[in-house]
Amino acid sequence: MADTTHPISLDAALAFHTLDDGGLSAPVPGHFSNGPSGLPPEKGFPFGGLLAALCAQAMRQGLSLTAPLRTLSVQYLSAARFGEQVAFRPRLLRGGRNVIYAAVEAEQDGRMTHHATGTYGLDGDNPPLAPLHLPTPPLDGLNPAATIRGPMSPHFAQHVEYRFDGGPNILGGNAGKPVIERTWMRMADRRPLDEVGLCYLLDALYPPAWTASSTPAPMTTVDLRIDILTDPTPETAPEGWAFFEFRMLDLGLGWTVDEATAWGADGTPLAISRQRRKLLPQRGG
Repeated sequence: MADTTHPISLDAALAFHTLDDGGLSAPVPGHFSNGPSGLPPEKGFPFGGLLAALCAQAMRQGLSLTAPLRTLSVQYLSAARFGEQVAFRPRLLRGGRNVIYAAVEAEQDGRMTHHATGTYGLDGDNPPLAPLHLPTPPLDGLNPAATIRGPMSPHFAQHVEYRFDGGPNILGGNAGKPVIERTWMRMADRRPLDEVGLCYLLDALYPPAWTASSTPAPMTTVDLRIDILTDPTPETAPEGWAFFEFRMLDLGLGWTVDEATAWGADGTPLAISRQRRKLLPQRGG
């Protein structure tokens, strides 16, 4: 059984070991499970946001990349086992002065668990046009108790601080309404928000579809794409805070598709993501 008695920070989880073949490795600790915190981590799977952050960090560290991450696309092929080393083998697909393309494959005991591609590049000096700019609700005006805690909250949520705007609405709170959850979020250790933090937080909530029904269907992520629009700074993400909106776009035919948007405190759009999940077969009683 995975150990959850001594939680580690996101930065500690991203501390890779170098392999003899030049690859990198890191375990997936049990307290990054997406299973309920009142149950053993093995009742869930490794949290996709952590795996995305690991992929982003493995490409940056393994390939000595310095340009900002602009797009990360992850496919989740099979669930990794908790506590055992996952090997990350990044490779440069094409380098250049303006755009760099990279990829990374992750495996455990010879079985590929997930892989990712990343696009990196420096920003230009042309003036921004940001239709996604949004005035955010005042952080201080929201109830600190509006969060997700308790035995049914996922293990990974212990690493996040939430301030919901009108939620949380899990288990049917959005029935008959738009399937949207809005919340301020930051890492619980108050680390400055950066690209790996965005990768983590853009997946750090239950599926929006679970707010549309009191009996949500089990599902698993198969694809996650993240586009970073503006690198967060201490000014746009003070003390690590950013505002997130999670929205269900479609549910049916065995799939659900969601999107998430992150804004800075001044309304600057920071990142968007789109996630496809597969509904799992229901077992008969």
